[in-house]
Amino acid sequence: MMKNRANILIEALPYIKNFYGSTIVIKLGGHVVVQEELLEHIVRDVVLLKYVGMKPVIVHGGGPEISRVMEEMGIKPKIVDGLRVTDEKTIEVARMVLIGNVGTKIVSMIGQEGVKAIGLSGKDGKLFTAKKKGTKRITVEGEKREIDLGFVGEIEEINPEMIEIVTEKSLIPVISPIGIDSDGNSLNVNADTVAGEMANKLGAQKLIMMTNVPGVLRDTNDEDSLISQISPQKAQELIKEDIIKDGMIPKVKACIDASKDRVEESHIINAKREHSLLLEIFTDEGVGSMIKKDN
Repeated sequence: MMKNRANILIEALPYIKNFYGSTIVIKLGGHVVVQEELLEHIVRDVVLLKYVGMKPVIVHGGGPEISRVMEEMGIKPKIVDGLRVTDEKTIEVARMVLIGNVGTKIVSMIGQEGVKAIGLSGKDGKLFTAKKKGTKRITVEGEKREIDLGFVGEIEEINPEMIEIVTEKSLIPVISPIGIDSDGNSLNVNADTVAGEMANKLGAQKLIMMTNVPGVLRDTNDEDSLISQISPQKAQELIKEDIIKDGMIPKVKACIDASKDRVEESHIINAKREHSLLLEIFTDEGVGSMIKKDN
């Protein structure tokens, strides 16, 4: 047993050396953050990354929790093509849940592990500004309709300076995907998109999407069909071929967008697998899907 542990450390050593001082953006999906015990394990792994010299940056979602709170308040959630239709009541619930509940909880958990963290959103120092997505064209019973998405945003600009200052002060930033527009309105932005664009702007060594599936599957009903490594170009082809679909599309697109400039490797992994974050970073085989630029 002791020898096996030593071998694990030896295998991890070159990765620790390679990633020392580098920024790692970690996106925690909405299905992950509502599972208290699972989140605690992930937080410990993130803290370990910090202690071995990396600069973790957390971006989190919270869709299931937003829906739960809305239903408790008697507000029926409305989703169109994976995007939440967000009126004034819904954006207030989203702000309350993402910033006041989920973000605060993650910051507290990190603090309990002896590391300082700070909760941020796009509204803090204009970390990221956004504009309304506007209407979404959908087909209902054969009829095409324009649906106003309300306070749903897409990123216009990211100011990475605040994140760089925070990480240099040895704090872990925990980012909620609430942006701000030019009129000061709050906008609900897709957390996958925030993570991808944040990783790109920060020049992150890695972008890691922690979700509730093993990774990119050729057949969503067969976990053995996992695609362990793929290029951004091939990933785009699989989206067009409808092999990558539904909720996996925004995750893969975020990884593709991140790879356009400075991010060499992006990963989509199953957060429910014990220590999947560490296994993906520190072992030769990894555990999920890696989207890597062609050399």
